Amino acid sequence: MKRILVFPCGSEIALEIYRSLKYSIHFELIGASSVDDHGRFVYKEYVGGLPFVTSPSFIEAISALVEEKKIDAIFPAMDLVLDVLKKYEHTIGCKVIGSCYETVNVCTSKSKTYRILHDVVKTPRIYTKENAITFPVFMKPDVGYGARGTKLVTNHDMFREYKKEYPNSICCEYLSGDEYTVDCFTDRKRQLLFSAPRLRRRVANGISVNTVPVEDDAKEFYDIAKLINDRLHFRGAWFIQLKRDKDGVLTLLEVASRLGGSSSLYRNKGVNFALLTLFDAFGYDVEVSPNDYEIELDRALDDVYKVNISYNEVFVDFDDCIRLKGKYLNTELVALLYQCVNERVKITLLTRHKAEIYDTLRDCRLSEVFDRIIHITDGSSKSQYIDNLSSIFIDDSYSERIDVMKNLHIPVFSPDMVKCLLK
Repeated sequence: MKRILVFPCGSEIALEIYRSLKYSIHFELIGASSVDDHGRFVYKEYVGGLPFVTSPSFIEAISALVEEKKIDAIFPAMDLVLDVLKKYEHTIGCKVIGSCYETVNVCTSKSKTYRILHDVVKTPRIYTKENAITFPVFMKPDVGYGARGTKLVTNHDMFREYKKEYPNSICCEYLSGDEYTVDCFTDRKRQLLFSAPRLRRRVANGISVNTVPVEDDAKEFYDIAKLINDRLHFRGAWFIQLKRDKDGVLTLLEVASRLGGSSSLYRNKGVNFALLTLFDAFGYDVEVSPNDYEIELDRALDDVYKVNISYNEVFVDFDDCIRLKGKYLNTELVALLYQCVNERVKITLLTRHKAEIYDTLRDCRLSEVFDRIIHITDGSSKSQYIDNLSSIFIDDSYSERIDVMKNLHIPVFSPDMVKCLLK
């Protein structure tokens, strides 16, 4: 099991990394922060009080922590942190999860991003002289993330006041159309394995708090992602933000060499960006196989999903699914089972458990939950035992899920996806 340090562990990105990996049997998470925040309540193994990333002692402190905690890789959860850690990766003593430093550094600066990509995608017009500005304009720090420091400016007085506060800012044309994020994944062979747009229907503090997949014109977004992927050297999860101009043309806002906080929308369709990124970083070949159902994400200090599927039976695995690491019950999944009991949805346990399953269920106080129990002992595939096409399948094994998906065409879920089924 690889030990992964997430820093800073209280950011929205870090919380999504935690949700994505908390059920994985391959990775153990350690959270660390410079300021105690929500991460302290989430990560069971937590280290606080680290120097800020801008401190001269930061690299020395993080390197000491890597050695002390026997860390295999650091998963940065903020753009500036990713930039600094990638720059000093060779001195830290472990992997830093993300793209190469050159790509990361370009993505931290909007002016660098626009300069390198202006000939392959449409970028916003930049005003460098005040007397040439056509108001309204949109102003933002050159180096920044989310909506921090951004402002719609409508006259010269506002422009001058903004420049006093943010001298290293850029002045862009105002884009009045819809705004989108394109969540992407590129493997170590530079193959763009996944890109999918989502509409940012409601935004708060730079975070997309209501978002849905874009089904129409998906190729328009893919073409842009492919052009950017061909120009920059990405590895793992990354995303693009785009907005339509007054003529409806998609225009680049920014590119980030990390996963997006609301990429959890696609995680709950089966695309776990954090897990894919880690497997790729450690040299494993991966593939991306999302489910095909409609989903909407709305955030209000928590994630709530609406999935347009109906089912009258759940086929569910036991080891590393209902029971984790041989001793803990997955309370979120158990909650789903009892939700099924309430709704009169049939529950079938489909397991390869090595011991006597009925004894184990009694020990876990779950012996009365299941309508039927199928104990597979001959190594045959689980898809052979699923006899109801109005059902769903829950299993921690990717190979089991992909077999069921390809042969039966029913929705499949890993343990980290179960929350989208809870009401």
